[in-house]
Amino acid sequence: MEAFKEHDGLVVPFDRINVDTDQIIPKQFLKRIERTGFGEFLFYDWRYLDNGDSNPEFVLNHSRYVGASILIAGINFGCGSSREHAPWALQQYGFKVILAPSFADIFRNNCYKNGILPITLSAEIIAAISQRAKNTEGYRLMVNLEEQSVVCPDGTVYTYQIGDFEKYCMLNGLDEIGWTLQYEADITVYENHNRL
Repeated sequence: MEAFKEHDGLVVPFDRINVDTDQIIPKQFLKRIERTGFGEFLFYDWRYLDNGDSNPEFVLNHSRYVGASILIAGINFGCGSSREHAPWALQQYGFKVILAPSFADIFRNNCYKNGILPITLSAEIIAAISQRAKNTEGYRLMVNLEEQSVVCPDGTVYTYQIGDFEKYCMLNGLDEIGWTLQYEADITVYENHNRL
């Protein structure tokens, strides 16, 4: 997992609420054995028409949002099943940060484990940022994890909360296994000392 310190990214407004993990990555794409290749199926039922063509109405298919890496979402983003494939698909598509008024707990935790920073801000702030992204082509945000800040182009700064453990792991590019392996030498000493 890559360490996350600061990210400057293009914003895409995604004004849908209660987006569940089956909408993020539909179940028919969960058969893959590898942990890669899910990005192309992100929001598949919305991105594509029944004949397989791109849906011109869907926001991610608009040329102005190509390369977006910050998603502005509605309340309860990532609800539904606990599939870890959802953050895999978002991350492999190119998203590094998701801002929303609220997230489903399991989805939020899966984001941290996969290098995506989920940021909770008030519904009013989310609505304001989303509107600015719609009104201003090329709208970008600077997200700083060390300072726990979101900086807008006009200099407006919003701060957010994150747990100490999640912050440490993201700053150092560690998932829970990587965090545990920092103590491998101590674990080995303990295990060797306690062998029967």
